[in-house]
Amino acid sequence: QVQLVESGGGLVQAGDSLRLSCAASGRTLGNYNVAWFRQAPGKEREFVAAITASLSNTYYQNSVKGRFTISTDNAKNTVYLQMNSLKPEDTAIYYCAADPRICCVSPDFGYWGRGTQVTVSS
Repeated sequence: QVQLVESGGGLVQAGDSLRLSCAASGRTLGNYNVAWFRQAPGKEREFVAAITASLSNTYYQNSVKGRFTISTDNAKNTVYLQMNSLKPEDTAIYYCAADPRICCVSPDFGYWGRGTQVTVSS
């Protein structure tokens, strides 16, 4: 099975950028569909972005299109989420998820990291 560890979160101001990393161990992440989800206080977990194992197709939630970019570095077995023009409403815990079959908006991914906190102040 694959283990996922997120990093890169922090406290930033509106308009700033952050790059989240999802480092995998145990399996080659390139063989998995990988997604980022987020959960804000008092809200349900929601899909943010995904990249497929085959063809590396990418998908985004409408609210992050044009601001966030998901990418893969197979040599580092890591998936990134570049977040630009951050807004206070992006504040949440961001989770990385992977699955060999399931993708992309569904939260039914088989493997999850513990999350990294992103806080955007106005």
